[in-house]
Amino acid sequence: MGAAVFFGCAGIAFGPALALVLLTVAAEPLRVIVLVAGAFFWLVSLLLASLIWFVSVRLSDREDARLQYGLLVFGAAVSVLLQEIFRFAYFKLLKKADEGLAMISEDGRSPISLRQMAYVSGLSFGIISGVFSVINILADSIGPGIVGIHGDSPYYFITSAFLTMALVLLHTFWGVIFFDACEKRRYWCLGLVVASHLLTSGLTFLNPRYEASLVPIFIITFITGLWAFFTAGGSFRNILKCLSCKQEDDSRVMMYSALQVPFED
Repeated sequence: MGAAVFFGCAGIAFGPALALVLLTVAAEPLRVIVLVAGAFFWLVSLLLASLIWFVSVRLSDREDARLQYGLLVFGAAVSVLLQEIFRFAYFKLLKKADEGLAMISEDGRSPISLRQMAYVSGLSFGIISGVFSVINILADSIGPGIVGIHGDSPYYFITSAFLTMALVLLHTFWGVIFFDACEKRRYWCLGLVVASHLLTSGLTFLNPRYEASLVPIFIITFITGLWAFFTAGGSFRNILKCLSCKQEDDSRVMMYSALQVPFED
């Protein structure tokens, strides 16, 4: 039973991310490099946030439960802000790399576009964030023990898996929106990305009332996904074409003979 819960929750949490990596990233070496480097940037942001939280806890009264809860909320907010700061730093780095790749290429164009780098960097932030948020939970799901035997919610593992899946997708969407906003200097978009990230992180403090956290987070995920889709250049016409599986009729063929000299006036 423990193995079934482990593989089931792992599939829910990282199934979509694994599919995206295999279908859109794994075949391109540059995208793999961007993916790994993005994970490193997120890890550095987590390290700094952990140090700030650790020092604040050491300097505070550990017997005050209310203060410790407040420091936990403070640490989560600092972690979100640092993640977005390092996302901006990663954008600057990739921008410089994009200019360098364009200079050394034969046709003067970079082999990977900024939108592709935005998508891959967001996916890398999401995957590494999901791994750190759910890895201990997955380890405990193997057993021994039964969730809910002491009156706790029996849906702890499954809801954690769905929350992780939403977090991975949200980071991917945030990456696309964030990079586009930085490129076009739309500061209000940057503010909305940071605000939605803070809101999503804050909603997790409502657990174990999972209906109060899971439903709003998935609503935010859906809205953010639509926003990222249109930001990346998508349209309803593309969606309808994809769902109908129809291709445009390209039956018209223009023929030109090099042996036939055009008439002169």
